[in-house]
Amino acid sequence: MRRADGLLAIIGSGETSPTMVSIHRTLLANVHLRQCTAVLLETPYAFQENVDDVSTRARSYFARSVGLDVTVLGGTSADDLAAVRAADWVFAGPGSPSYALARWRDELGPTLRDRVAAAHGVTVLASAAAATAGAVTVPVYEIYKVGATPQWLDGLDLLGVLGLDVAVIPHYDNAEGGTHDTRYCYLGERRLDVLEAMLPDDAAVLGVDEHTAMIIDIRAGMVQIAGRGVLTVRKGGVNTVLPAGTTLRVAHLRELVERGVSTGPAPPPVAAATVAPADQAEPAEPALPDLIAAAEHAFDAAAGRHDGAGMATAVLDLEAAIHAWAADTDEDQGTEQARAVLRTLVARLGEAASPAASADFREALPAVIDALLALRSRWRRERRYDDADRIRDALLTAGLRVHDTADGTRWFT
Repeated sequence: MRRADGLLAIIGSGETSPTMVSIHRTLLANVHLRQCTAVLLETPYAFQENVDDVSTRARSYFARSVGLDVTVLGGTSADDLAAVRAADWVFAGPGSPSYALARWRDELGPTLRDRVAAAHGVTVLASAAAATAGAVTVPVYEIYKVGATPQWLDGLDLLGVLGLDVAVIPHYDNAEGGTHDTRYCYLGERRLDVLEAMLPDDAAVLGVDEHTAMIIDIRAGMVQIAGRGVLTVRKGGVNTVLPAGTTLRVAHLRELVERGVSTGPAPPPVAAATVAPADQAEPAEPALPDLIAAAEHAFDAAAGRHDGAGMATAVLDLEAAIHAWAADTDEDQGTEQARAVLRTLVARLGEAASPAASADFREALPAVIDALLALRSRWRRERRYDDADRIRDALLTAGLRVHDTADGTRWFT
């Protein structure tokens, strides 16, 4: 079986979310998983108090989604560096770009550059780690959280091996700010303008949207954009947008970076042995914010029909989405918002089941309560006692009492 050598993937965000499963499967399509040596570098988030939890969730995600057994390494010891050199698959993701650079620049950086230059194995850099792949790196924590003057740090320059003098900015289309501009990895337009003016004339910004990947077949000299968003080449304030499904030669991307235009002929389809053409790719999974909105819409529609079972289904669908996204190691993907919405829907369901509810709703009440109690039992097993108590409180609002016994949970009026 042919090895999938020479693939470099830059992912904007969502690297351990359901939206990226098909992309990870594509990257590993030609790798014999039982023989694959896989390394996950925890360095970017090693400063976090929950480092072990993040690593555990990431290992679980790759085992479950693609059948990949991953070894977690710090990436700084001599043994770690040897493991990275030999690995078929290397992954690094969320955390702090500047923290990672401070520990990688001297030894791991050259090791990763050697992997790219030799077209060895599959290398996947996402979120914070993706930001280190260019010639310069944005210190997002220092600028966005601390208020430091916008400046670049020297990056690992992995893409320089391919002749691409770029600054890679993940989370390019971020919209978490709501009333303030958090695009461009939380920089916003004003600060990106300042940073862009500091780049050399022949350099450009590569912006990778959330839940989007730029996949480079190094041997074939081809680039494919996959996922939900776009790749943006920003040159002198002018954007060239490459949507998901686009394939082009590395040489054409290099022209966009250097001159802001591509003069070459239209690129041929990407080789079938590398990555699947866009029309053969699995449909993109909805992002969590979309699932939250869909659950709220379904709940409201069911409430308008006095459909208790439909309301309960919307609650359970949202809980299932939260569970599916639980392995996501990126902290900005909205799981806390989803849980807050879920708690609100549970409370509203309890209010709707009050003695003043319609006769149709009261008739369907046993099925609604059984669904909520099943969810409550699961939360108690997971030690999510605060959430479980919210279901109990919602049922009390409906005039129902819950009693836990050795034989199970019972409810009565």
